[in-house]
Amino acid sequence: MPRWKALPEELDPQVREFAGQLRRLVDRSGLSLAAVADRTGYSKTSWERYLNGRLLAPKGAIVALAEVTGTQLHHLTTMWELAERAWSRSEMRHDMTMEAIRISQARAALGEAGVAAAPVSSRRASRVAGGGTGVSTAAGPGGPGDDGRDTARPPSVPVQRSAAPRIPQQPQPGSAPGSGGDGHGHGAGGSPGARQQGGRRRLTLFLMGAVGALLLIAGAVLLTDLGGDDEADAAPATPSAAPATSASQLPAGVECSGADCTGQDPEAMGCGGQFADTVARETVGGGLVEVRYSETCGAAWARITQASPGDTVKITGGSAEQDGTVDADADAYTPMVAVKKASDAKACATLASGTTGCTTPE
Repeated sequence: MPRWKALPEELDPQVREFAGQLRRLVDRSGLSLAAVADRTGYSKTSWERYLNGRLLAPKGAIVALAEVTGTQLHHLTTMWELAERAWSRSEMRHDMTMEAIRISQARAALGEAGVAAAPVSSRRASRVAGGGTGVSTAAGPGGPGDDGRDTARPPSVPVQRSAAPRIPQQPQPGSAPGSGGDGHGHGAGGSPGARQQGGRRRLTLFLMGAVGALLLIAGAVLLTDLGGDDEADAAPATPSAAPATSASQLPAGVECSGADCTGQDPEAMGCGGQFADTVARETVGGGLVEVRYSETCGAAWARITQASPGDTVKITGGSAEQDGTVDADADAYTPMVAVKKASDAKACATLASGTTGCTTPE
């Protein structure tokens, strides 16, 4: 099975060339992705995405890879800058396409809402013109009604009125109870023409409010969708100035501390890279055995490089120990053991040839 997956077909040629160059550097170094992650401080998952063209590696990762593989940084950063520009152009085209789609969807939604509101407004206008009976007295569009007046005029734009509440008029002495009018039988609603204008005004205000609400909803949807996803694989966070003593105080990306780290993968828990140091080393046969210690996590693990398949490595700390076995990548590391200080940990290797050896504190 080939080591690398095929790069996406839609990838920009400049980005494709850069990803291929990163693959060649890793292949020439002979390091596994786990070893690259441990030595650069960027997770194994992140390197898989960088090398498979799913994400553009940040400049910090490129600088770290150049140091690990002994590559001239100037040439590698030049290629990265060209790839970064191509990646930005691709993202801009994608964002513009998605924005156009969202705007079209919002316009379509608003258009459908306007069509649905039209029959309601027609029925209300009909009831107002017919005096509330639901039957229009107009002879036709623009035609005269029964009293010779033009009752089918299009509604005019209402004049802005004061927002102060109206004080109801007190009935005059001698007027009929409940008439609320002027003593001549006119109700509080006034003449039919006044009632018609009031209905039109209420209808217009209702439609304006409905359209405004739809616009607010569409705007909220657009703002939410355009927020974007945060970069899932940003550069590792800078370690805090003082060692963390609880989970709430751990630096971003670090997932365990102390006893919680025992048996855990140091790379997966974020304890490697910039949060770890080699505190002891020993050459055993042709392999290099190291004790890796993270003060931030309060844990240690063993690592062996330049080894042969079948060689094993073990870390001991207090009463706990963890083992690792070398595979075709020619290196391996163990899970972690919790230790109070670096000198409490010891790494030992047993080679397939039978040679053994252990580290001593430096």
